[in-house]
Amino acid sequence: MTDDKDVLRDVWFGRIPTCFTLYQDEITEREADPYYLLLPRISYLTLVTDKVKKHFQKVMKQEEVSEIWFEYEGTPLKWHYPIGLLFDLHASNTALPWSITVHFKNFPEKDLLHCHSKDVIEAHFMACIKEADALKHKSQVINEMQKKDHKQLWMGLQNDKFEQFWAINRKLMEYPPEESGFRYIPFRIYQATTDRPFIQKLFRPIASGGQLHTLGDLLKDVCPSAIASEDGEQKTQVMIHGIEPMLETPIQWLSEHMSYPDNFLHISIIPRPTD
Repeated sequence: MTDDKDVLRDVWFGRIPTCFTLYQDEITEREADPYYLLLPRISYLTLVTDKVKKHFQKVMKQEEVSEIWFEYEGTPLKWHYPIGLLFDLHASNTALPWSITVHFKNFPEKDLLHCHSKDVIEAHFMACIKEADALKHKSQVINEMQKKDHKQLWMGLQNDKFEQFWAINRKLMEYPPEESGFRYIPFRIYQATTDRPFIQKLFRPIASGGQLHTLGDLLKDVCPSAIASEDGEQKTQVMIHGIEPMLETPIQWLSEHMSYPDNFLHISIIPRPTD
């Protein structure tokens, strides 16, 4: 891969200032103060909210405590989506800190999966990495790794260790010198205005004529409504890691440098603010 290490670092160390408040109908023994955290964009809520849980459990009656879940403006937040994706999709044009509501009751079975331990997140994370490598390298890279390498990827993410993670992950971002990129690009496109979970299909980084496909080419092929303009006015924003990349950016470069640790490019299509 081309080694733009500063970009990899900037992506890894992206943070979202967040204010957690307890849902008003939760029964408490005394008033619960809000709790503030800098959330890592690349991580998962259930990996980084132990402190939040402890903070609010102190004021709860223990018999009232069941599975914790989070919500933003009435939308339950999916723990198996990376935090940065959740923010881009639901809150990217709101004032900071991001205001998240904490619940301990009435788990929304229809909207969220249960997550009873960090093993569940690890299994989800590794399944995504394996799927991404199947698309990029026919699973050859991940299958040649040892179990300890898989564990190192997970521990690097869980413990927020950039060097530990990238020592292994860089192998997943390489391709044979005779190729110009991956076999297919692992990506998922999420639209804020639809209930459809996400769009995913096979897309090659190189066109048949040998030229590099761009982010614009991907959107034109997979989600043309994202870049269609009405009266010359763009109605949507295309967000990855909180920024709007230029549509001319090669999709191969984005895949190598702006994928989340699960090796997928998570792309949010959101309405452009009108003010």
